[in-house]
Amino acid sequence: MTLTSARRPEIKTALPGPKATEILKKDAELLSTSYMRPFPFVPHQGEGVWLTDVDGNTMLDFMAGIAVSTTGYNHPHIVQAISEQAARFMHVCLTDFPQEGVTELADRLLAHVRRPGEPWRAFFGNSGAEAVEAAIKLARNHTGRSHVISTIGSFHGRTYGAITLTGSKTKYKRGFGPLLPNVSHIPYPNPFRPPLGSTAETCGDAVLSYLEDTLFKTVIPADEVAAIIIEPMQGEGGYIVPPADFLPKLRALCDRHGILLIFDEVQAGMGRSGKFFSFQHFDVQPDIITLAKGIASGMPISAMLAKESVMTWPVGSHGSTFGGNPVAAAAALATLDLLEGRVQHPGCGENLMENAERVGNFLMAEFRKLAAEYPFIGDVRGRGLFIGVEFVDEQGNPDPKRRDAASVAMFERGLLNLDCGESSIRLSPPLILTLEEAQVGLEIVREALAAVR
Repeated sequence: MTLTSARRPEIKTALPGPKATEILKKDAELLSTSYMRPFPFVPHQGEGVWLTDVDGNTMLDFMAGIAVSTTGYNHPHIVQAISEQAARFMHVCLTDFPQEGVTELADRLLAHVRRPGEPWRAFFGNSGAEAVEAAIKLARNHTGRSHVISTIGSFHGRTYGAITLTGSKTKYKRGFGPLLPNVSHIPYPNPFRPPLGSTAETCGDAVLSYLEDTLFKTVIPADEVAAIIIEPMQGEGGYIVPPADFLPKLRALCDRHGILLIFDEVQAGMGRSGKFFSFQHFDVQPDIITLAKGIASGMPISAMLAKESVMTWPVGSHGSTFGGNPVAAAAALATLDLLEGRVQHPGCGENLMENAERVGNFLMAEFRKLAAEYPFIGDVRGRGLFIGVEFVDEQGNPDPKRRDAASVAMFERGLLNLDCGESSIRLSPPLILTLEEAQVGLEIVREALAAVR
């Protein structure tokens, strides 16, 4: 494959450069101590899948602001939509006044989930955590039940309800208790590291059996469970894809006990997996969906979608001052144009979902070749441009040290990346990534792996 349409990142100064060093010093003095700084990079300008820092160093972006920048940076269609809406008005509270653009956004989002005879409704917030909080409140209010079940390895946000549901890292919870009551966690069916003494083939059934035969019989009465919330493809826990039959069987279990099923699509949704929602890979329908991150190509907006039969809370029981902001909604509509193919991006086929599938399949195939060359790559998994690469030691155990070394080596060569799980790197680039740009990223990865072998 030729690289005539793609270039290598350009590192002009030792990282961090002089301007970045100054800003990083002020950042450390003035901003919250809770912020994480995985790399000494201070972005200044973006274009497509490239970010340039304040010292002129250009990076190829394989993280998209944690799966947020769906259409990359400075996309003309997104910029135009934002500019036009900002010139009209930038805020009128959706809780009090309907707005044409937000109503259209709801209709277009819901078109991807509703079925004949099954209407849905949308609530808009500002972040994934807010969408999750809304889902918890709705589920409890609708069912009259209090208990919510989540999964180990999950990430649902950092507000009190969302962080209670999160099961990925104890640092998110340490020192913040008491958290939300009546929340339990079950294992996530990870075929590479099967829980409960199961195998890759039986891990889904093992989790369901634990839920039905252990949790419901010894800890929580099933008729007191309002909802089970789960990422159809787990994000921060390691970019994990469950067995194909797990979610349909979980749906059946919820139906038997009158439990609502909530799918958290905050990270894997909005076309990233090659389908609009990641759960559509598994032929299953939830009761509630949470969305954020990639909806608006970087503008802050989230959505909680629910079946009309479930969205029964009364007027005034939930709202948001800024939720459904008209400028963010305009960016979301423009993002949908590109995802759905109403507007085409050069070199990305009919739509960005198609491109995510094509480029993602190429990347996974190439990473599996690398795994044959470098045994410390234990697993390559994902769908579309939602890809996890897990590092292992000689015994097959998680190897976070080598993962971290490889991540730094990639960054030093101009590839922005982000970790996930105990020892994995996630690949979540903008969905406009071309095959040529993906090949550039792979060249950097090969160099980094050779450096840490």
